Amino acid sequence: MAREWVINGYDGYPGLVLQDCEPGTAGPGEVRLRIEAFALNWGDMDLMLDRYSFSFPKFPARIGMEATGIVDQAGPGVEGIIVGQRYCTLPYFYDNAGTSADFAVVDARYITPAPKGLSAVEATSVWMQYMTAYYPVIDISKASLGTNVLATAGTSTAGTAALQLGRIAGATMITTTRFAANEAYLRANGADHVIVTEEDTDIAAAIHAATDGVGAHVAFDPVGQGMIARYSPALAKGATIFFYGTLDGVFPLLPIVDMFQANATFHPYSLFNYVENPEALQRGLDFVYAALKQGQIAPQIDRVYPMEQYRDAWDYLSQPRESHGKVVVETGNSPA
Repeated sequence: MAREWVINGYDGYPGLVLQDCEPGTAGPGEVRLRIEAFALNWGDMDLMLDRYSFSFPKFPARIGMEATGIVDQAGPGVEGIIVGQRYCTLPYFYDNAGTSADFAVVDARYITPAPKGLSAVEATSVWMQYMTAYYPVIDISKASLGTNVLATAGTSTAGTAALQLGRIAGATMITTTRFAANEAYLRANGADHVIVTEEDTDIAAAIHAATDGVGAHVAFDPVGQGMIARYSPALAKGATIFFYGTLDGVFPLLPIVDMFQANATFHPYSLFNYVENPEALQRGLDFVYAALKQGQIAPQIDRVYPMEQYRDAWDYLSQPRESHGKVVVETGNSPA
């Protein structure tokens, strides 16, 4: 029997249960992956609390949107997928068919070859963070020299990815963090200016100081109500706020006056909508593969847990950390 981690209600990660399951069979247009490793993402946490951009249609529900494994079965109509080769899943609206398991049946449109030279753990740690940052920073905003980009919660994996991609583009990268001890890490990953929120109570003033009064052209923000009004007075003319999460658990009330004055746009952003667009997906894949090949980006792994300790991994991710990067679970299914 295979194993899977599931929830039976919106109780958060303490409600996760490890149980036996059938491996499943690939249907038309699908492949089956023998999962080697899967990563934890804050979107999974939101899903387990029913505060994400989609809900589960039924329970029990399997968690997980980012994994690497060996394709061991391809269903009818699948072309270009090599059975026996390593592939990564791409984040998409997966309903109950998450990847926190020994096997996962996945729509073949949403897998991609594992980048060459990376282990299963490393390959698992690429797509969610870099694709999440790619569309707002590079594809939509066209960040370049002269663009001021604010990435809040910079030590989150997507926040760090935004800093790295902004550095590639030549933009001025500004980030926030709760703790001064994180400043060296953030600067090493592309931050030009680091605002420590526990010390800098006036975040907008700090942004104005960092940008010679221009303000932020782009805000890449997963925090929620506790952050947006603190930086909105420092939005540049024509700014866009890409809002993609609720780390503080509360959807924001928009700072309408500040947005009027800046002629700003609020963009509720989900990576899934771009992954499901074939042309947009290909642009993102091309960019990330090229950046990996050129050594401009590289996955950073914080900790790796065995399959049986998935809840422990969530405990760790939920606490303030002194080290940063992806938290990953290995299933034990990698080839000998």
